[in-house]
Amino acid sequence: MDTIVNKIAASGIITLDPADFLPEEGIMVFDLKPFLFRELILKEKDFRESLKNHDWEQYRNKMVTLTCTADAIIPMWANMLVTAYLQPVAKEIVFGDNEEAIKQIAIKTIDQINTEKFRDQRIVLKGCGDKCVPPDVYIALMKKLQPVVKSVMFGEPCSTVPVYKQKK
Repeated sequence: MDTIVNKIAASGIITLDPADFLPEEGIMVFDLKPFLFRELILKEKDFRESLKNHDWEQYRNKMVTLTCTADAIIPMWANMLVTAYLQPVAKEIVFGDNEEAIKQIAIKTIDQINTEKFRDQRIVLKGCGDKCVPPDVYIALMKKLQPVVKSVMFGEPCSTVPVYKQKK
């Protein structure tokens, strides 16, 4: 009787799911709009007073994205001031909408990868899954892995598209 051999498992290919680098918890949005006069104009004295009286504890140990959904001109110091309030309580602070925050946090996670465990390995970056993975995440993974790996493929181990192969 012939034994069934899983050639994919025996190949030594390492599969990475880019979705694993996306933040697992939700991201809280801090919108400047309600802190503006008539939700359009930043009046410094009122803005500072509103921030001073805001409940910052709701952001404790949370990932927060700072944005303004109003079509208003926001001076840079306003973002800095909000960050000064968030910094002591929030786990992470980024700028942009929710989609931008997800990308920034995922890229930061990828930047922290110790690539030595992937040295001279063949890698498959999964191409499908339950979560939508932004292209920026795939780009960050390529930039991080390419200097150390033997090859990078896209897709599933049973059906891949070659993307990079180390030149000898």
